[in-house]
Amino acid sequence: MARFEDMGLSEPLLRALKEMKYEAPTPIQEMSLSPLFLGEDIIGQAETGSGKTAAFGIFLLEKIKDEKKGFPKVIILAPTRELAVQVSDELRELSKYLRLRVLPVYGGQPIDRQLAELQRGVDVVVGTPGRVIDHIERGTLRLDKISVLILDEADRMLDMGFVDDVEKIMAKTPKERQTLLFSATMPGPIMDLTNKYMRNPQLIKVRDDPMTVKNIEHFYAEVNNYNKLYTLLGFLGALPRPHLALIFVRTKRGVDHIHEVLEDRGFKAICLHGDMSQNKRDKVMEKFKAGETDILVATDVAARGIDVHNITHVINFDCPEDQFTYVHRVGRTGRIGNNGVAFTLVFGDQTRTLDLVRQTIGKPITKIEVDTNKIPQRVSGRREFGASRQRSDRRDERRGERRFSGSEKHPSRYSHPKRGAEDNRFIFKPRNK
Repeated sequence: MARFEDMGLSEPLLRALKEMKYEAPTPIQEMSLSPLFLGEDIIGQAETGSGKTAAFGIFLLEKIKDEKKGFPKVIILAPTRELAVQVSDELRELSKYLRLRVLPVYGGQPIDRQLAELQRGVDVVVGTPGRVIDHIERGTLRLDKISVLILDEADRMLDMGFVDDVEKIMAKTPKERQTLLFSATMPGPIMDLTNKYMRNPQLIKVRDDPMTVKNIEHFYAEVNNYNKLYTLLGFLGALPRPHLALIFVRTKRGVDHIHEVLEDRGFKAICLHGDMSQNKRDKVMEKFKAGETDILVATDVAARGIDVHNITHVINFDCPEDQFTYVHRVGRTGRIGNNGVAFTLVFGDQTRTLDLVRQTIGKPITKIEVDTNKIPQRVSGRREFGASRQRSDRRDERRGERRFSGSEKHPSRYSHPKRGAEDNRFIFKPRNK
């Protein structure tokens, strides 16, 4: 097995890697570092969670550690602000003993703070295309001394319509720069970029099948309008702790509702969706990464770029519309050699989607029954559906909460046959290697 100690890395970087618990290089790291240090352009076909951030981070920090400080030498483009922040955080951890300055620039954050940091001088800029162009047009960010340019998740930038912005930024950098492009897929426009802006790039493909989700066990439960919410609560209540769960809900309103219900039932939960301010979104992600909460409830759009290595469970409260969305969602667990669990709630006709998922991932999705009789009790003094819905809440209580999840008083009318949560505990717990 390869070791970082055998790669000729500097002592400060090895020290940071050790503190970050990086014991050995992942495949993308082992395959890419050698050509990178030889000055080659590379195309890395790897998904989020493969260790690609550390791959290019180790290289670029080692490359610029002894160069003159105070101006941008590396620029990294990311499709979303969340990903820009996460890449920046990891680079800061890697560079903590190298005295290098890393700055994320993205919309939704006061630009004055970014202007002040740029004026002080930074070595690495990580940004979304729109905000990077904003700084270029203001004259606050110059790219004439860039030696390394990195496009992270290039296919997602294409999907989000950023190709023209990316080309405009690349044209502002020196032609003799070293260019790295990372993408899960290689559609035609991405290949056009590589042909136009890269010099004989070396393709590094971590695996042949980008739809593989190894290290993940897949389960589902059939639900109806009455027991869907209780099935979620029963599943969460049976989970062994500690765990870190990500729940996908289709709408912003649904996210708020599920979040309130979980908090009312005593779960440590937070939520994330597009109507939240950037400052609040940043604080939510900080708490989730730090393990200060057990559950994050989010929409697909808000969850873009989430890269937290120790997520143990991904739960599709609302079934994804297609197999590709499923793979993208559940791929947030089972990362960097860890094991994970994916659990999906489906109505009868949605099992067709799961059939397509099975064909895509080449793994079974096991049907389970969740005990809805042993869900956590409501916390005294709190309203389950929020102050704005108190009238509806009282009506639902009189009806035994049948509007959303069936009746606690008559569980057999709406829930699955009784089955002890302790007996099923093995189903929900990722197996450690």
